[in-house]
Amino acid sequence: MAKIEIYTKAYCPFCTRALGLLEQKATDFSELSVEQIGIDNDAALREKMIARSNGSYTVPQIFINDVHIGGCDDLVALEMNNKLDTLLAE
Repeated sequence: MAKIEIYTKAYCPFCTRALGLLEQKATDFSELSVEQIGIDNDAALREKMIARSNGSYTVPQIFINDVHIGGCDDLVALEMNNKLDTLLAE
């Protein structure tokens, strides 16, 4: 099963949509949220997310098997193109 990490923020509709899609797929994932790790208050953690995502600073930022997938729209595009299930099965 794939290792999935998603950086999120409270009250983010794109985060909610991405989380919903992952939950719909009944897959396990690690949510790195403001409530758990304080991404808004932890400059080092925020910098780590930005570095991992090649300069992206918005949330969500999604990683599958340590590969940067992108944000919510990118995750949905994978689903629409029937590619998400393949990634999740790896």
